[in-house]
Amino acid sequence: MAKEDETPPPPPPPSNEFHSALTISNIKNSIPLTLDYEKVQYSNWVELFDNHVCAYNVLDHIDPTVSRPKDISDALWIRLDAIVKQWIYGTISVELLQTILKPKSTARQTWDRLREIFQDNKTTRAVYLETQLNELHLDSLPNVTAYCQQLKNLADQLANVDQPISDQKLFLRLIAGLNKTDYDTDDCTDRSFTLPPYGSFSPFT
Repeated sequence: MAKEDETPPPPPPPSNEFHSALTISNIKNSIPLTLDYEKVQYSNWVELFDNHVCAYNVLDHIDPTVSRPKDISDALWIRLDAIVKQWIYGTISVELLQTILKPKSTARQTWDRLREIFQDNKTTRAVYLETQLNELHLDSLPNVTAYCQQLKNLADQLANVDQPISDQKLFLRLIAGLNKTDYDTDDCTDRSFTLPPYGSFSPFT
């Protein structure tokens, strides 16, 4: 027989807990970029993803410096962690997904594997990007605009791994990549040309 002063057991946790992150049906509406090895900069993707998880109060799932909210049950936290993983999976390329996908990983473990690819292996990444930059030619892209944009993307990614490209080198690389096209590179380089600041150089803005 139970004693009269015995504390009753706590009520069971609610089965229908609500969290704003549960309302997201299409992550692409908030993060329109698809992270890949070549085209999309990791830093830009991180900025969008950080902003999104902060807005929906799930930053603790990828940032170890952020404490887990105390008012969230274990069941809901596990569900939210799976949702954050879905957001990561849904905003990266198939190639990257195949590289980082591991069973039973948490969102933070998945996040950290991506960071290792783009940040921790800076030397390897820099060598790869430098090769891509040097091998880029206009005839491999549909038009001059796409060519200039790809040059800028590669230069920005090199800057992200502490290997910035000077404006002068980038311009020379642009000219070199016009070889074997309809553009007369000799005529272009013979002209008197003063390179403006990087941000105002129209092909890269």
